[in-house]
Amino acid sequence: MSSRDSAPPGAARLPVTVDVVALTVADGALQVLLVTRLVEPFRGALALPGGFVLPGETLPQAAARELAEEAGVEPPGHLEQLRTYGPLGRDPRGPVLTVAHLLLAPAFGVLAAGSDAERAEWVRVDELAGRSLAFDHARILADGVERARAKLEYSTLATAFCGAEFTVAQLRAVYEAVWGTRLDPRNFHRKAISTPGFLEETGRVTRGGTGRPAVLYRLGPAAGRAAGLDPDDAPASVPAVLNPPLMRPSAP
Repeated sequence: MSSRDSAPPGAARLPVTVDVVALTVADGALQVLLVTRLVEPFRGALALPGGFVLPGETLPQAAARELAEEAGVEPPGHLEQLRTYGPLGRDPRGPVLTVAHLLLAPAFGVLAAGSDAERAEWVRVDELAGRSLAFDHARILADGVERARAKLEYSTLATAFCGAEFTVAQLRAVYEAVWGTRLDPRNFHRKAISTPGFLEETGRVTRGGTGRPAVLYRLGPAAGRAAGLDPDDAPASVPAVLNPPLMRPSAP
């Protein structure tokens, strides 16, 4: 190797962190897991769970550890890389490279703040508009929410929030919460039941209540594993692919 190809001094000492955008649907809204920082920088500010990657750790291991240390939960679903940010201009301590991860699941367990987090809580995404987060976490959160919204277009992920059997109205409520918009019930029903491999009838209907009984559905035959994964290698938590996708309505 020539001197021109040699790594510059200090290149291997660039700090690397992980940040986790953990999202769930609760009380009819998309919510994100945030912690209140206990230490500087940004002490007292809301932030995504995260921290420095330790020697010998893989990135997913670091992300899972930070979730456990700062919020008291283990990843209940598929943890995927979102994108990389930095290293310049995002941390007042100096250049820091962070690898953000996305986790979208119907349940996370009881939160318990720890490590350098004073508090861990679920916050509605729509209530964070205009509020500042530590570091560049507002940008990372926005990217994570957009990824989650896109995943509902081309995957069966929304059914994970509905239980084993559900009505189309219950499924539509998940899409509305994640997409942050109201959907036309008839159009959604037509698209959902006509998408190949997405839903299948259980032969049962809802009972009780005051309205007309509604047909119960379950997740239909897999339409194909998530893009880029071999069906034999894809973990069970990775949703099947919808073809054609269930597209979001265009913004007015």
